[in-house]
Amino acid sequence: MRFRQRATAGLATLLLPLAGLVGLASPAHAADSATATYAKTQDWGTGFEGKWTVKNTGTTAISSWTIQWDFPSGTSVTSAWDADVTSSGNHWTAKNKSYNGSLAAGASVSFGFNGAGSGSPSNCTLNGGSCDGGTTVPGDSAPSAPGTPTASSITDTSVKLSWSAATDDKGVKNYDVLRGGTKVATVTTTSYTDTGLTAGNDYSYSVQARDTADQTGPVSGAVAVHTTGGTTDPPPATGGKVKLGYFTEWGIYGRNYNVKNLVTSGSAAKITHINYAFGNVTNGQCAIGDSYADYDKAFTADQSVSGVADTWDQPLRGNFNQLRELKAKYPNLKVLWSFGGWTWSGGFAQAAANPTAFANSCYNLVKDPRWADVFDGIDIDWEYPNACGLSCDTSGAAAYKNLMQALRAKFGSNNLVTAATTADGTSGGKIDAADYAGASQYVDWYNVMSYDFFGAFNAQGPTAPHSPLTSYSGIPTPGFTTADAIAKFKAKGVPASKLLIGIGFYGRGWTGVTQAAPGGTATGPAAGTYEQGIEDYKVLKTSCPSTGLVAGTAYAYCGNNWWSYDTPATIGTKMSWAKSQGLGGAFFWEFSGDTGNGELVGAINSGLS
Repeated sequence: MRFRQRATAGLATLLLPLAGLVGLASPAHAADSATATYAKTQDWGTGFEGKWTVKNTGTTAISSWTIQWDFPSGTSVTSAWDADVTSSGNHWTAKNKSYNGSLAAGASVSFGFNGAGSGSPSNCTLNGGSCDGGTTVPGDSAPSAPGTPTASSITDTSVKLSWSAATDDKGVKNYDVLRGGTKVATVTTTSYTDTGLTAGNDYSYSVQARDTADQTGPVSGAVAVHTTGGTTDPPPATGGKVKLGYFTEWGIYGRNYNVKNLVTSGSAAKITHINYAFGNVTNGQCAIGDSYADYDKAFTADQSVSGVADTWDQPLRGNFNQLRELKAKYPNLKVLWSFGGWTWSGGFAQAAANPTAFANSCYNLVKDPRWADVFDGIDIDWEYPNACGLSCDTSGAAAYKNLMQALRAKFGSNNLVTAATTADGTSGGKIDAADYAGASQYVDWYNVMSYDFFGAFNAQGPTAPHSPLTSYSGIPTPGFTTADAIAKFKAKGVPASKLLIGIGFYGRGWTGVTQAAPGGTATGPAAGTYEQGIEDYKVLKTSCPSTGLVAGTAYAYCGNNWWSYDTPATIGTKMSWAKSQGLGGAFFWEFSGDTGNGELVGAINSGLS
């Protein structure tokens, strides 16, 4: 019942389809005073969009530039802009246009192209030299990727890493050791001991080879390391209860809600987990949702958790890097990457047809070496298995269990596997449509979406609380309550400790309402800041304060508008109920709906402690 997938980014490039994982700009192989970097900015299966960026790294101006590279057979440029691109067989040449050839010292310029096939460029030269700024002779290949490191001799503060050697046509010179994507050492051997680490902390290591001409090759796979000692469990003050909030990738746009807001609001210190929403599900695979927001956007110093501005050449930017900085500040905090949501759940049908392939794709994306240390697991938000949401799924009742089983098998016991589920407690409803009980053995917990039961998607009403805890006289649909949903999951055999109660940090409302009590008629949805019929709690608490309570939640009648939403007081009631039911904790959608001082997060924290 997730009600919004994304907001308008305000950038035309972000409106293009982002169907798959795209690459960060990384050095290809550049002239002594310039570099050329390549990025695959989009991939739609049968084709892709690529971008080359030329940067003048010298002290004098460049008057023109020419990039040459090879594509493997079957990969080609079909159209290009901001450069003249020609080919001879599999060898491609791009020359500057008349208007973008001159580059002052420190300046850069990019050109783009559409391509067919799936290959990557190799043997890149810029103005006759190596594209990575070295002094190589054109045609000198970059080294191969070293083997994925293995970790040994792990202590509270150190770890020994070893890897198999890379190969190169002219010889390997040395290796860069990367911790969390950042270089921490350069060594000439195939082992390294990293010291000065923090006890009980998670790290991710990979390595990259450099040849005798200082060309760097691809980065190896990553190994996750957890140092001994320290505190490995969630903060004990929670009483073992999960307190989880969704952070939306698109909130950094119109809402201007950044990861840093979790710090300034005090919310980060009061939660145990974050679900980062959403990754896409397409072509039977997990895929990037918004590459710019996820790992490319450069945050200024005042927007950054660390207080340090992002730079153009750092290995990882965007929300992922901000979450990394947040985890460094709050080492007990766990982050999961949530895939699907209302808009992207249609892709699960294809994923369910081959659960193992889907699980492998998800693992490879979540544990990508560039951000493997950021995520502690995966969350699946399928709305809804073997039932209807934005579209209707007919995968069968067993598909959900099979999908979760495959994910657990791939992610193992050291990663979290969770899922957002329907809260439809009606007889023959969505809970009955899939094998949630069978799947529960493979998940750490379910986020039961106990909100959005009623709203102005029924434009004429009747008015009703969108997140009722219990039933009440006159409820439009019996069974559409939190208590009914939890009772049905329990009756099917899902342990109470694996169920989290859901809280919406927003209200749903109607206009044209003539009575204060629930059950009134309406003429349509009330006006909302971002979407008709929906408004954040931080706005409603002052624009339309609560005038009554029904079924454990608040409602408000102001003018001819009628809203329902949770307040700190009703959240307290729901947290007490959750504890009485033995539930595993609570989750909420989503951080930006709260006040600047995080009063709703505070109510969840206090209520579960």
